[in-house]
Amino acid sequence: MPESVRTPAEVVDEALRLLLAKDMVGFAGLWAARGSVEFPFAPPGYPSEVTGRAAIEDYLRDYPEQLDIRAIDAPTVHVTADPEVVVVEFAAEGVAVRTGRPYRMRYIAVITVRAGEIVHYRDYWNPLAAAEALGGAGELASFGATEGNL
Repeated sequence: MPESVRTPAEVVDEALRLLLAKDMVGFAGLWAARGSVEFPFAPPGYPSEVTGRAAIEDYLRDYPEQLDIRAIDAPTVHVTADPEVVVVEFAAEGVAVRTGRPYRMRYIAVITVRAGEIVHYRDYWNPLAAAEALGGAGELASFGATEGNL
């Protein structure tokens, strides 16, 4: 009997579990080989899109050294008319490692999952809130140049 393919909601659950566990390799492994993550509100100096599982893994590699995420609120997953697309609302709490400042970010993500893998993840986050926790806009730009903010 063939193994069942994860639904978009199951992929979201797994993604948030891996993010909380600081397993960036596992998190990036949820993407399709040619999948992408897009940041529509990316500030100057921050990438607006990263494409390919390997590039996403590289992009996220140092994330736990930047942000120590300690809690993720129970997400709200909105099913859309397209069975491959969900809209997810959640909040993450933790500490910005370099500054010791509290980090609390609300996210809205539009995620497309095909054959159990993320093919597109559009991440709507607030760069001003991230800059505050990280110590200013300059820190945010340097953070985004090498690490992710999922």
